[in-house]
Amino acid sequence: MGDPHGIGIVGLGVISRQYLDTLAGHPSVRVAAVADLDASRSAAIAAELPGAEALSVERLLDSPDVRTVVNLTVPAAHAQIAHAAIERGRDVYAEKPLAVTFPDARAIIDRASAAGVVIGCAPDTVLGTGTQTARAAIDTGLIGRPQSATAVMFTPGHERWHPNPDFYYTAGGGPLLDMGPYYVTALVHLLGPIRAVTGASSRLRRERVIGSGPRTGQTIPVEVDSHVSGVLEHANGALSTITTSFDGVATTAAPIEVHGETGSLCVPDPNQFDGEVRLFELGGTGWRTLATSAGFAGGGRGLGLLDQIAADGQRAPRASGEVALHVLEAMTALLSSATEGRRIELTTTMERPAPVPLTPKDSWRTLLP
Repeated sequence: MGDPHGIGIVGLGVISRQYLDTLAGHPSVRVAAVADLDASRSAAIAAELPGAEALSVERLLDSPDVRTVVNLTVPAAHAQIAHAAIERGRDVYAEKPLAVTFPDARAIIDRASAAGVVIGCAPDTVLGTGTQTARAAIDTGLIGRPQSATAVMFTPGHERWHPNPDFYYTAGGGPLLDMGPYYVTALVHLLGPIRAVTGASSRLRRERVIGSGPRTGQTIPVEVDSHVSGVLEHANGALSTITTSFDGVATTAAPIEVHGETGSLCVPDPNQFDGEVRLFELGGTGWRTLATSAGFAGGGRGLGLLDQIAADGQRAPRASGEVALHVLEAMTALLSSATEGRRIELTTTMERPAPVPLTPKDSWRTLLP
């Protein structure tokens, strides 16, 4: 396999632990450096990782040991870190969304293309057995021609559990830009690119109260709409409806359902790698669970980066910047549509990423195809 691929992680907040669980110790990569605004945090993480250095962001970006920058900062900093990495010839793998605005994301992709560097972006949960088994069912014709899909996400809001939830309620946050990437990315893996969107949105309240951590009881402002609904028109003619909300309590709706001429699929939570895929066939008497038939089994966050490294320029990474750009345009266009009251046609498209063959559970921990 050659020498491990050196990575530098920028941003060591809550999500970073999940990435480290996947990446630390994997034979394909070496965590060469970490950086965070809180120097004590980066020092503590570096102490857990043999050979890793705790550096400033600038020093990490300049480190000759770092080939790919893993950008786990808050969304508002994604574009700044990406451009700085591209300027130094580093590949980038970013937590979602790719940037706060579509123009910022477009600029990242264009600059990376000109510089000859690779851009990847979460979510990579869609590479797990849940979404991939559902995709295989669609591609092999189990539901006939797909006609429509629904995607539903309701939660009371992340301030209940996150100790510093401010960014969820500022520009670049909100339920669609925060959780929508999982659902929209799954929908384009299942049904292909989107050609146009129509959206509507609302805001239940103007303030939220932090429910955990040292800031418990503190009030924070809500600067973005906290409930977003919309219709996605796919290029193949299928229509998806999506609702993402920080204003609900619970729902009995399936995270995603896909309906075709001869069957309906119940798709598991796209924020998870695994889960049951269920099928109800035309003329049938009930739902049946499909055998797992595709995807990386037992996956964890950071798997998309490992796939990007394994691609090595011979194929497109499955969690690519192209997919992330298209998904972000769809989401930001939904928000613009909600404000402007009109249908918006997208300017980007994408190729459906290559399907993931079924891999034995956790086999990706030692080697990726």
